[in-house]
Amino acid sequence: MSTATAQTERQTITVAHSPDSDDAFMFYALATNKLDTGGIRFQHVLQDIQTLNEQARQGKYEVTAISFHAYAYVADKYLLLPHGASIGDKYGPIIVAREPATPADLASLKVAIPGTLTSAFLALRLLIPNVQYEVIPFDQIIQAVQSGSCDAGLLIHEGQLFYEAMDLHKVLDLGEWWHQETGLPLPMGGNAIRRDLGPEVIHQVSQSLRESIRYSLDHREDCPAICNAVRQGYGSRVG
Repeated sequence: MSTATAQTERQTITVAHSPDSDDAFMFYALATNKLDTGGIRFQHVLQDIQTLNEQARQGKYEVTAISFHAYAYVADKYLLLPHGASIGDKYGPIIVAREPATPADLASLKVAIPGTLTSAFLALRLLIPNVQYEVIPFDQIIQAVQSGSCDAGLLIHEGQLFYEAMDLHKVLDLGEWWHQETGLPLPMGGNAIRRDLGPEVIHQVSQSLRESIRYSLDHREDCPAICNAVRQGYGSRVG
């Protein structure tokens, strides 16, 4: 490989994240070329969080969203970035059911979960160590509960906001449960960067990601455009 080719590759950073609204909010400015990134070229890949957790174990992407549960398995390959984390303050993944149920009922129910490496599943296992579960893509969990293929579902992302409109019943908010047990917020996930990029590139990428978040915070009126951008597949763009 020539030196010129190696330099070009070092200047291209793949950022892998989920298609949910908070990630769209964070990465909008990078994906739509709103920032001066100092010569680094950012490429975006959208995947569900369980897939990203599994791919992080292979070190596939330079920057990736990751569940804090999964980070324990990849700390040798990745550093956690100091921005963009998801922390539930008396709020977190929500367990729902087609029929009214109580937390005590969960031990006898099969729960659809978004992945075994997710922090949501780790919290559920802390509550019910021997929980019966089936892994279902996060955006299909509501359908699995509605159809009866699973008794209950563990919701992350936007499903937490509209499950009532789908005639499902809240069993438990794991963020509320965690706060009652510990008095602390529930850590869910963050952004991680590969260690082998080296200190200089890590700092530059971290700065760009921080500026992207700041841009969205400073341009909240653009929120509809931000959400529309991710739904239209901006993640396939190279910025």
